[in-house]
Amino acid sequence: MAETREAILNAVCHRNYQLGGNIFVRQYARRLELDSPGGFPLGITVDNILDRQNPRNRRIAEVLTKCGLVERSGQGMNLIYEELIKQSKPSPDFSRTDQYQVGITLHGTVQDPAFVRFVEKVSKESTAFFGTHDWMIFASIGRGDKVAEPLRGRIPRLIDLGLIERGKGRTLLLSRRYYESVGQKGAYTRRKGLDRETNLALLLKHIEDNRENGSKLDELCQVIPSLPRTTIQSLLKTLKQRGKASLVGRTNAGRWFPGSSSPRAAD
Repeated sequence: MAETREAILNAVCHRNYQLGGNIFVRQYARRLELDSPGGFPLGITVDNILDRQNPRNRRIAEVLTKCGLVERSGQGMNLIYEELIKQSKPSPDFSRTDQYQVGITLHGTVQDPAFVRFVEKVSKESTAFFGTHDWMIFASIGRGDKVAEPLRGRIPRLIDLGLIERGKGRTLLLSRRYYESVGQKGAYTRRKGLDRETNLALLLKHIEDNRENGSKLDELCQVIPSLPRTTIQSLLKTLKQRGKASLVGRTNAGRWFPGSSSPRAAD
């Protein structure tokens, strides 16, 4: 596996040769453990390991690159993360790392085979370049996790490429293509929620059905409980602008009636 090779080369390249001791590789049925002498190079932490470089043994890195053993000089750890994500495996575990050694564990259990097929499809069909952080966004959304704040600036690009979509509220989900490719169209509809026009129609129907006394904002929020109050207010504003509904009164006491003017407003 590419990630295993990169982890071993990374240990050879970045270990502290001023310290005695060996690089230990322990292989188990579902994981690989690798320990190398010396902690992370100065300035490198688990949090910034994908974004910063500080080669401890630059000449060794150059030799490995010229020999064709290293695919992307200075980006071995990025490649490890990318390969694990594409195979739907857990991220590397550095819990054994301290100032005396770097201990990395690579878990081999595939968590979501459907996600692996989707990644293969995207890689073949798309001509766009995807960096490590893009793959991390895919993985977070695929697991249903919140995308880390430093990565959120890359979300609009992936939406424009049609690879991820916005669902209910501020949630994100993989594109319709993913759910279709894995035979889960129903799950897509549930996670995506109703589109804006359908939501407008639901609110308008409730308003029309209660034209006698009007509809308060609180009960209109009950019509689509998955949407936040501010989104309901935005939808009602759209109905008002289209002349489909009007508001009589203000604040929480106000009531919505069908049409551009209510029976009460005409009295």
